[in-house]
Amino acid sequence: MRDRRSVMWIVLLPVFLVFARIAPAQDAAGDKSLRLKIGDPRYKDKVLEVASDELYSVETGKPIPFAKMIQEMKGSRIIHVGETHNSLPMHDLQFKIIQALYDLDRALAIGLEMFPVTSQDILTKWSLGFMSEDEFVREAQWYVNWNFNFAYYRKIFLFAKENRIPVYALNAPKDIITKIRMQGWDALRDEEKALVPKPDLTHPDHRRLIRTIFESADLPPQMKGAGLDMMFDGLYRAQSAWDHVMAANVLEGVRKERKKMVVLAGSGHLIYNLGLNLRAYQQSQMPFKTVISVFVEKGKPSAQVARSLGDYLFGVPEEARPAFPSVGLSFKKFKGIDNLVIDAKPIDGVALGRDLEKGDIVLSVDGKAYSDINELRTYLARFKWDEEVKFRLLRAALEREVVLKFQQPPPAELKK
Repeated sequence: MRDRRSVMWIVLLPVFLVFARIAPAQDAAGDKSLRLKIGDPRYKDKVLEVASDELYSVETGKPIPFAKMIQEMKGSRIIHVGETHNSLPMHDLQFKIIQALYDLDRALAIGLEMFPVTSQDILTKWSLGFMSEDEFVREAQWYVNWNFNFAYYRKIFLFAKENRIPVYALNAPKDIITKIRMQGWDALRDEEKALVPKPDLTHPDHRRLIRTIFESADLPPQMKGAGLDMMFDGLYRAQSAWDHVMAANVLEGVRKERKKMVVLAGSGHLIYNLGLNLRAYQQSQMPFKTVISVFVEKGKPSAQVARSLGDYLFGVPEEARPAFPSVGLSFKKFKGIDNLVIDAKPIDGVALGRDLEKGDIVLSVDGKAYSDINELRTYLARFKWDEEVKFRLLRAALEREVVLKFQQPPPAELKK
């Protein structure tokens, strides 16, 4: 079984990793967050069996042809398409939906979770055809803003550029979300509040969903007990702020362009129509549809999930491993040091369980010294499975060489 996070955990990952290591994903039958009785009251007490490579209408509870789904989307201003960020089949579905909607009506825009609003000028330059792919990845700081290989999204970006489709950044700068998590929205400065409207924290179904995801984590013993509720409250503030600011930016883009927008975001922001999709609707009453993909475990005919999970559900066969390997390394820059420093001991990716420690100074990678995080991560993103890269590190005043092979860590190491 592939080393992947659940559909929702991959959304909460940026906030949650400051607290704990996340448990490996379960199949849909064992993932409580996919079978909650919440959301649309017409469907919340019903389940749906989702088979691999099959598309379903939640309204009928039956398979639906792709072309019919696209026709049903004609009356919606916003189409939300969820993803697990390292699932290529899900990105292929997003691309297929964008392409079909554009063929139906060229008045189309795309909204992206992975970029903060401060990156909008670069996205506009890209969609107008003013940048090459290499220039875009470098200037947009792709591998600083996002942890996932650009190749997952390449077809979508190239299609937008080729057809001059406006692309919108939806997110808030990470430091603002961190401040909300740690201190609350009221602690923001006025200029920060202008970027992130005050989120609503009172929706009971949404809170139950995020709490269910949170409690499924493999928390260390020292993080349980009296501080658990406080930890969750901070995470929930951050998740709600993400949803609220992305909803506001979706609406701004739709109104500015006067076009339908396809929103690409982690499924945890969309499932049960309780995340950014609900908040956008509450603020505007604009009709919308949500498409959610569900992993179907290898060897099983289907995955049973709550029928209220979205408007359309698509079964994705579970992959043995992601299409592109994740390194699992984060880096920092320190004043007075040209070299990059490993920011934390790896807890996932191909670096998990290898001789790489927090505080290691990276002297060179394959013989080249790096002082820019995006440049190094762009280089590492080029490697395919079973290839290897050589790190020369400085630890405790001693040089050491580590050869990192792009192989999936065995299960025993994933449990460490």
